[in-house]
Amino acid sequence: MHPPSTREFLHEFIGHYVALEGKLWQSLWLLLLKPGRLTLEYIQGRRVRYVQPLRIYLTFSLIFFAVLKFSGIAVVINDHDDTAPAAVTNAGAPAPPLTPLPRSKQVPLMGDQATVGMGQAAERLHAGWGEKVARFLAQPTDIIIAAATKAFQAYAPYALFALMPVFALLLKLLYLGTGRRYGAHLLFALHANAFAFAMMALLIVTRSATDLIGTVLTIWMIVYLPLAMRRVYGGGWFVTLLRWVVLALLHLLCIMLAIVLTLSSAAVA
Repeated sequence: MHPPSTREFLHEFIGHYVALEGKLWQSLWLLLLKPGRLTLEYIQGRRVRYVQPLRIYLTFSLIFFAVLKFSGIAVVINDHDDTAPAAVTNAGAPAPPLTPLPRSKQVPLMGDQATVGMGQAAERLHAGWGEKVARFLAQPTDIIIAAATKAFQAYAPYALFALMPVFALLLKLLYLGTGRRYGAHLLFALHANAFAFAMMALLIVTRSATDLIGTVLTIWMIVYLPLAMRRVYGGGWFVTLLRWVVLALLHLLCIMLAIVLTLSSAAVA
């Protein structure tokens, strides 16, 4: 047997870990353009022709964080200070304090009130964290940005993945009495969040294109989840929209907590 070439190695790696196989395209068509249809296919037992839910979630999660890391988008701690150096290199080291990045390449993370709230939240989570977070936030902006970006890139994928069972639990509570098992809710959670990662990656990639593309993608992200919920779970539109609002708010709170934990790790490390 001859040693595998680089091309063969990459094909095997991508095919095994990133799910770029023939049935990916069938899965993509349903996941991106037919809200809830892929989940329903799995629930009804038609699974062989599609990529496994966990695999497709990990694929788009990997793609999103890779695109985010190499896109040149930086995190800014305080969007009110236009003179503070905001650039961070891909390796996580602060860039030289030259001209600030244009706003199109900045991701506002938190303002003054949010940074105070972060310290208070950290204090509630651990007795000694509040003081460490306060000292961390008192450092120069470029150092904070570098540390926060490094922590976000290192821990955010794991934090968001850990929220999948929580997302499924919220669905279970919202649809009590429907007869759906927890596994079905977890399946829906994986597909819904895989779609969200795919759309956010597209938003980053197309951010320099026309505003129309970004607007269309954003609107599709907003309307996708209630459409998927109604297709999978049934029910009237009013009840579905009410459940969607509750689910979105609770999941947003969970994400905010995950972000606080992620960024607090930079302060207490």
